[in-house]
Amino acid sequence: MRLLLVVVALLLAGCGSGATAAAPSYNAADVMFLQMLIPQNQQGIEIVRLAAARPLPADLKVLAAAIESTQQTEVDDMKGWLRGWNQPETMNMDPQAHAGHGGMKLAATDLVGSLKTAPDAEFGRRFLDVLTGQQQGAVELAQTENGTNGGVNAQARDLARRVVESRSAEVKQLLNFKL
Repeated sequence: MRLLLVVVALLLAGCGSGATAAAPSYNAADVMFLQMLIPQNQQGIEIVRLAAARPLPADLKVLAAAIESTQQTEVDDMKGWLRGWNQPETMNMDPQAHAGHGGMKLAATDLVGSLKTAPDAEFGRRFLDVLTGQQQGAVELAQTENGTNGGVNAQARDLARRVVESRSAEVKQLLNFKL
């Protein structure tokens, strides 16, 4: 019996074989990033859906539809990762809990609300302004995931990299739009 206990103890200790504990598959920064990016993306989807029924140039409507599709896919992926990690999809609503990620980057709800009721003549310019700011907020949020105190999950870090690249390109497009 004593020999069995020694063998078990050696196996658990790695028996000096140089074995190390596996790196964690995710950390608190990964969870917070996903929990913050989900509502960020959901707000982006809400904003771009407003373009469908408004008089806007066709290429701006195409960009809005592409943003909606991309961000919905990201939301679905992020929710799946959080479920797989047994973590809640929603974040702690205490604003201080998000200081490490620079705080929430959502567009002000009154800006989104005023966009919904904007006359057609003003909608295009307001839409560009609100969406540009909202997408820039996603870039800033994603940069924290790959920063010094960021996440360790390869999928979340890759998502953050793609968000920075795609949203930065979208911001550039939006800033160069002529209405």
